[in-house]
Amino acid sequence: QHRNTKQEVLTEILQRLVEEGHEEASEPGFADELRAHFARLPTRYASDVRKDRAQVVLIHKKMLEEAENPKNLPVLYVRAVSVRIACLPDASSMNSSPADSPSYSPSHSPPAFEGRLFTPTSSMCSTYVNTIRISIVDAIETLHCSPRIGDMQMHEVTFSTVDKPKLLSKLSTILADVNLHVWEAHIFSTIDGYSLDVFVVYGWHTENIKDLEQALRNSVACMEEGVWLRSSPSTSPSVSPSSSPDSIIAPQAGTNGWKIPLDAPDDWEIDSSQLKRIKKILPSSNGDIYRGTFCGQDVAIKVIKPETWTEHLQEFVHEIAIMRKVRHKNIVQFIGACTTPPDLCIVTEYMSGGTVHDYLQKQKGNLHLYVLLRIALDIAKGMDYLHQNNIIHRDLKASSLLMDENGVVKVADFGVARIQDQDGIMTAETGTYRWMAPEVLGHSHYDQKADVFSFGVLLWELLTKKVPYELMTPFQVAVGVLQEELRPTIPQDAHPKFSQLLEWCWRTNPADRPDFSEITLVLKDIMSEV
Repeated sequence: QHRNTKQEVLTEILQRLVEEGHEEASEPGFADELRAHFARLPTRYASDVRKDRAQVVLIHKKMLEEAENPKNLPVLYVRAVSVRIACLPDASSMNSSPADSPSYSPSHSPPAFEGRLFTPTSSMCSTYVNTIRISIVDAIETLHCSPRIGDMQMHEVTFSTVDKPKLLSKLSTILADVNLHVWEAHIFSTIDGYSLDVFVVYGWHTENIKDLEQALRNSVACMEEGVWLRSSPSTSPSVSPSSSPDSIIAPQAGTNGWKIPLDAPDDWEIDSSQLKRIKKILPSSNGDIYRGTFCGQDVAIKVIKPETWTEHLQEFVHEIAIMRKVRHKNIVQFIGACTTPPDLCIVTEYMSGGTVHDYLQKQKGNLHLYVLLRIALDIAKGMDYLHQNNIIHRDLKASSLLMDENGVVKVADFGVARIQDQDGIMTAETGTYRWMAPEVLGHSHYDQKADVFSFGVLLWELLTKKVPYELMTPFQVAVGVLQEELRPTIPQDAHPKFSQLLEWCWRTNPADRPDFSEITLVLKDIMSEV
């Protein structure tokens, strides 16, 4: 099927705006402005936007322009929409399609983007479809809709603001504050640092758009001051000292370096002149990873990009704090770090086998169960060690694991790991949505059992060699896991005990999940049968 190019969509939108009588569309230079609007957004914006909703594109353009003024943040727009339901609870009662029904007359225009979340042709897991049907039943009872023709009245809420870490969390909190449920979400980041986030939601008790908009603005007003503003640029990193002994880097007056109040820092502080970069091997969230040498030894060098210092310095700080504390055969070995600008980097042993994700993609078929179990056991042993030392990894997935030349798997990527507080609970959201535990997604208190949930999804990743929920956007996954108890579908031919382990790891109640010492015993038991 032909997918229109960005230029084709631009031409059609411009033509429609002229035909619909929008005065600015006929003004000199408008075509260039519209072209710039599409250019700053990803290609999927053009491919997903409904071509018959040209006016909405114009609204998006204006919202992004308004977002450039900090006084306007976040820019908010609400409108009522009619969503055509393609996956109703009782499909047998719908013998005719909505388009064929003479009574089909949606009271509002459709959403701005083509919805893909609930369609009969989707190959999403059956568990999710079933739970979504239940939510549709609940929605039908509270919203103006006709089950026979599949027309449900909802609202489309659009935000535009500065693109920042954890932005989705803030926006979803605003929606939840007014009891809105996300039906679908379309998240876009511009090339110049802004965001356009479009949510189709249900749950508002009236059709009054002004009341909903005011409720959302009231929720926005409750956010802490400055939360929407862009982080101020800095020529050098600066982190305020914390009461926590692991918030370790603080600027020293009159110097370009840091004092790192740890025992015997000379044991791990590295002179950057002793490092030699050979080849870039991986990008990371806050820099690039190189293969290199240190005093003749093969090493991996994670270089922190200067332009990310302001945003990612704390991750750099914590990664050093965590890695210097641990030593285990299934944990990537920390060698040292450079903490003097401009050469901020972390040096670890070089893992020639690459990531487990890369290893999976190179295999022609599914892994033999024994190989899978050996990999899983290595990970479980490393994680058991971390948890015994009160360390929560918080981002466990195949791309966070490395293999050495002998196939031994080691846990890596400690940028978002944390030492658990004495009270045993944490609340900050972090990690990757597809692997994230529901209590983390919901900003609830969480502990080490959040890693166990991620490990369960990781086991499924090893079993299938697929990305979890690959046909869904990360935000759709978050909504499904949190609100509908969405889980990946376990292949029917999986080993029964292995299937049981997956289901045990991703139970909704963290207290019902095993710890890694129990997981290790189960894996060994299954290995003895293979």
